[in-house]
Amino acid sequence: MLDTMAIQKLIPHRYPFLLVDRILEVEAGKRIVGIKNVSNNEPFFQGHFPGRPVMPGVLIVEALAQAAGVLFFYSNPEMVGRAFFFTGIDGVRFRRPIMPGDTVKLEIVLLAVKRGFFKMKATATVDGALAVDGELSAMVMDANAPA
Repeated sequence: MLDTMAIQKLIPHRYPFLLVDRILEVEAGKRIVGIKNVSNNEPFFQGHFPGRPVMPGVLIVEALAQAAGVLFFYSNPEMVGRAFFFTGIDGVRFRRPIMPGDTVKLEIVLLAVKRGFFKMKATATVDGALAVDGELSAMVMDANAPA
């Protein structure tokens, strides 16, 4: 549904930190399904871990967060250009490693929106097997506001 160029119009991330390759499904204001194709050429594999490459868990969570950002900005195009920040990562569990050659399915389901804060259920699967799951929370603010 959305390719890399369309994704880059919604979120500011760029190579090598853009971790969502394509959006397969989106229900504005409700849910999104995207994919990350994990290549052996990913820069983090040089050091994580030599001889046994495994995608770092924090980058899997970041890929999920980027998918959440795409959902937010797709649903609210007037907000594109604002910053989408994590405010919480709750109950995240890593259930299987993600390695070169894997296609990771990223799914975000919006659970609640309250005063500019968003709570989401996040899952990452590979070939139907659960790799990562948990809840993420985020907020949107002016990109130029002090942190």
